[in-house]
Amino acid sequence: MKYFALALVLAFSASAQAEPLTLLTEEYRPYNFSAAGKPSGASVEQAELIMKALDAEYSIEILPWARAFSLAENQPSTCVFTTGHDDERSTRFKWVEPLLVDRMAMLKKAGSIVDPVNIEDAKRFTVGTQREDFSSNFLRNNHFPKVDLAADMEATLKKLLSGRIDLMMTSEKTFETMRAEGKDVEAALLLDGKLYGFACNLAVPDATIAAMQAELDKLIKDGTQNRIFEKYGLRTGQ
Repeated sequence: MKYFALALVLAFSASAQAEPLTLLTEEYRPYNFSAAGKPSGASVEQAELIMKALDAEYSIEILPWARAFSLAENQPSTCVFTTGHDDERSTRFKWVEPLLVDRMAMLKKAGSIVDPVNIEDAKRFTVGTQREDFSSNFLRNNHFPKVDLAADMEATLKKLLSGRIDLMMTSEKTFETMRAEGKDVEAALLLDGKLYGFACNLAVPDATIAAMQAELDKLIKDGTQNRIFEKYGLRTGQ
């Protein structure tokens, strides 16, 4: 197994990845966010460990999600994370995953009488999320009639707390972080679990993807991923 991993690293070094890899993300605690003027978070730490293990040139930049997602799809040598993997996105990118496995959650303002019992019932309400977010695909594919799209999660949260929307979508682990920080939100509905990872431009060489995947697999196998999750107050073993 050690020799296989070494072969992947050598293949990566000899691959057509001539340009530094640009890794784009968004403000989305606790996975990716700005701290002390630089990217931080549970997914950012994994990205840094992967790229340093490969001794590869890279950069990490935080942008509004819709712009980050569009650049990753249209610009070579670019990946976006932490990205939910669904059927609609599957063939549009090359994937390295999972940076996490999580369920989506619909949240309401604490004390709100909004009370969806299932997905169909939730369609009665105005649901907020971010442009090009994984959850926006979910809402579109399930024909939600009242969807409010914002530039980032903080804008969506402000709309929820001010009563401009009834529900917002995020991950269950992000909800747990919000609750630990004292945010005035409650879970209204929990949905199915999904994989989240790097979504890379189709021009990124297969050797690069394989080498990144091998390093992520090692982080998971040796317990590093779980230790990072625990550092950010995330439950493990989900």
